[in-house]
Amino acid sequence: MAMLEVKNLEVYYGVIQAIRGISFEVNKGEVIALIGANGAGKTTTLQTVTGMLKPAAGEIIFEGQDISKVAGHKIVSMGMAHVPEGRRVFAELSVYENLQLGAYSRKDKTEIMQTLEKVYQSFPRLKERKNQLAGTLSGGEQQMLAMGRALMSKPNIILMDEPSMGLSPILVEEIFKIIRDISAGGTTVLLVEQNAKKALAVADRAYVLETGRIVLSGNAKEMMNDDSIKKAYLGE
Repeated sequence: MAMLEVKNLEVYYGVIQAIRGISFEVNKGEVIALIGANGAGKTTTLQTVTGMLKPAAGEIIFEGQDISKVAGHKIVSMGMAHVPEGRRVFAELSVYENLQLGAYSRKDKTEIMQTLEKVYQSFPRLKERKNQLAGTLSGGEQQMLAMGRALMSKPNIILMDEPSMGLSPILVEEIFKIIRDISAGGTTVLLVEQNAKKALAVADRAYVLETGRIVLSGNAKEMMNDDSIKKAYLGE
């Protein structure tokens, strides 16, 4: 059974249909990439899966439960975390306070501190800057903080929306190394990413979205070598 199964999902913004009956699944331990042009519906898909938007039709099954009508904060406590587009850190709070907020659904303080130490191991810069206001961090550091904050909920699956957006090539490499490490640590990853080449390089499988529909899916490495995909999505 898939960890996450999306079936015939439809989402509207007012009268405009953004998602047109898409279906896909994510198995435990996989890195799945959703790729496509701007406006294809990638962010809308993630926001609907995590309860920020309500679907007009379809089902979202997470670990055997239909969560399509469940509130976003409850979905977090079920084991799903979301790293939103644009990072969305709490600028007026310290790095440490932002990370603690990521664990709001957990109760065991000892376990929370153990997770915090693991996050600091994965992101040494966050430990160095733990007392610094999040709003004063660089873009790359804010992205690391958003990822670290999501990991503080100890999720079974983490959904990431455009983690490389606006970052320098060196930081993009670092962010994708961290995504590999998160996956290697046993957390399932659903990745939305405009940098299709990087996304396919780190993913097991991928789905291509176009104007709210899935038009292609398959093994990520095979898709990287597909001439039509190279031309349409990889700029080759």
